Amino acid sequence: MTNSDINRYKDKAFQIFGIFCTLIGLVVLAVFLIDIAIDGISRIDWDFLTSLPSRRASSAGIYTAWAGTLWILVLTAVIAFPLGVGAAVYLEEYSRKTKLANFLEINIANLAGVPSIIYGLLGLEIFVRQMRLGGSLLAGALTLSLLILPIIIVTTRESIKAVPRSVRDGSYALGASKWQTIWNQVLPASFGGILTGIILALSRAVGEAAPLIVIGALAYVPFAPTTPLDEFTVLPIQIFNWTSRPQEAFLTNAAGAIIVLLCITFLLNGIAVYLRLRQQKKVKW
Repeated sequence: MTNSDINRYKDKAFQIFGIFCTLIGLVVLAVFLIDIAIDGISRIDWDFLTSLPSRRASSAGIYTAWAGTLWILVLTAVIAFPLGVGAAVYLEEYSRKTKLANFLEINIANLAGVPSIIYGLLGLEIFVRQMRLGGSLLAGALTLSLLILPIIIVTTRESIKAVPRSVRDGSYALGASKWQTIWNQVLPASFGGILTGIILALSRAVGEAAPLIVIGALAYVPFAPTTPLDEFTVLPIQIFNWTSRPQEAFLTNAAGAIIVLLCITFLLNGIAVYLRLRQQKKVKW
């Protein structure tokens, strides 16, 4: 048996092993989703979506939780979008390839893998204590913005890199400046990938509970927030609160809230996939 035959068998073995692991993961995920659906689908109705939290499981709802989640999602996007895209454009188009730039690039990539609770501790010290924002929506959005900024920067840079050099050269040949080329050619051409990365980053932020608990988000809020400085709760914290209760009825409520949270996450991921496919059809180099 030759070395090429051995390598071929190894490749097939790895492929079979990968397929097997994927199937196992899909089965586990399917069992989890089916179990959640069986427990929680009967609990989801209009009253459940529009009712305030309550000590009685039968009358408890998730209105304040999903309202807080929507606020956090919008504020985080408003803060992280310009900062992340701006930083990526600078690092990719303007920054010189020095040792400092390489150091920053490596650390930005590493920050994407830092546990989320570390960002919670950072947000607690900077936004809650130093800036005196307390456990407000704004403090939570700023903390989650720190969490997803590395992801946005990395994905935006990769999208900008995918734009061919010929697009830039053609723009320069027509007399456009560097900024005009970036604004009118590079960013529109890479916008699909940029938006996909931002939506996927927000999908991660919407499911986070640890950093928000650290900065002081409440488990019980009897009112929906109306300003960025209001106290708040979110769906992951509400789910955590209900699953810690001994009554079985609260576990049913938690299952219903999980279904709502999964719907939000799947919707965001579906939008990201649609935008990527649409951009791939629209732009052909």
